[in-house]
Amino acid sequence: MDQTIRNLMRERGGRIHSIEPEAMVAEAVQRMNNLNIGALTVVDGDTLKGIFTERDVLRRVIDGNLPPDDTPVWRVMTSKLVVVRPETTIGEAMALVDQYNCRHLPIVDNDRLLGMVSVRDLIGHLVEEHEHRIAELTKYIYGEFGN
Repeated sequence: MDQTIRNLMRERGGRIHSIEPEAMVAEAVQRMNNLNIGALTVVDGDTLKGIFTERDVLRRVIDGNLPPDDTPVWRVMTSKLVVVRPETTIGEAMALVDQYNCRHLPIVDNDRLLGMVSVRDLIGHLVEEHEHRIAELTKYIYGEFGN
């Protein structure tokens, strides 16, 4: 768990999927559906303004009876963000996800958006790490380690 977000970014690659604050919710939802993702960063030029998530759609748009075709993303996005830096460890990121009950963490360095990591990315990395460790221990137990 001492691997960093930077390592995870290298492993997973990653494009930044964003939308502008003035875009309508319907466009954002369509983009998320087409990309099969659960969140978009909301950027104005080079500035991260927030994130727009499936949870925002359910809690603020649907539950608020707002029309998706006429509601701008800025009105319903999550603007109080929990962010990580490339040096943040996977363990620290997992602790933030747990502490703040969030599923997506924008990756920021010197006020520059580098990407976003999801709880799925974090868990996937931990599963791979544990599978590797189990394989090594199995080889050690059966005398194959180091041969």
